[in-house]
Amino acid sequence: MLRDEITTAIRRALMQELAAVGYGRLSIEAVARRAGVSKTAIYRRWSSKLDLVVEIVAAAAQGKLPVLDTGTLRGDLALLFQAVAHALRHPLASQIIPDLLAEAARTPAIDETLRQVLHARQQEIGGRLVSRAVQRGELPVDTDPDTAVDLIVGPLYWRLAIARLPLTDTYLEGLVDSVAAGLGATSDVPLPRAAPISG
Repeated sequence: MLRDEITTAIRRALMQELAAVGYGRLSIEAVARRAGVSKTAIYRRWSSKLDLVVEIVAAAAQGKLPVLDTGTLRGDLALLFQAVAHALRHPLASQIIPDLLAEAARTPAIDETLRQVLHARQQEIGGRLVSRAVQRGELPVDTDPDTAVDLIVGPLYWRLAIARLPLTDTYLEGLVDSVAAGLGATSDVPLPRAAPISG
């Protein structure tokens, strides 16, 4: 295998092994076997299983999401929730994420990585969504972005990691209305933008 192919095979094997046994029982030897490479090939790239997991989890958290600009807050929320639910319904994600959230309580490096990458991702996506809704006149101008992002993403993490319940279409549809109401959204129809002040 070429160098890039080896790295890709290791990453894929890690995700599969994490889903199968969890972080606690994960071993470099098992990842190497699953990837069809030597342990040396892994250690040349990562110094430990912690480094391997932290880097790959951080990369996975930066995965692409659709552009959230449907023209309305509720449309943006619906698209965001559908995209997140689709990712979380993947068998590997549904097994790995709860395990890593539990492991974060015992492993400071994993905890710090999850906090950093997830918080940055939430702020990037949710912040833009809220900002556009404010600009369209759907949300009050004094909407606090941090609180808004917590309200948007909090129910998804709760449902996945704590309640361990499925993200059904019916739940997501109700969540759109609940979050929009909780944020103080005015209506489905954005208000006219203020005309620019001419000098």
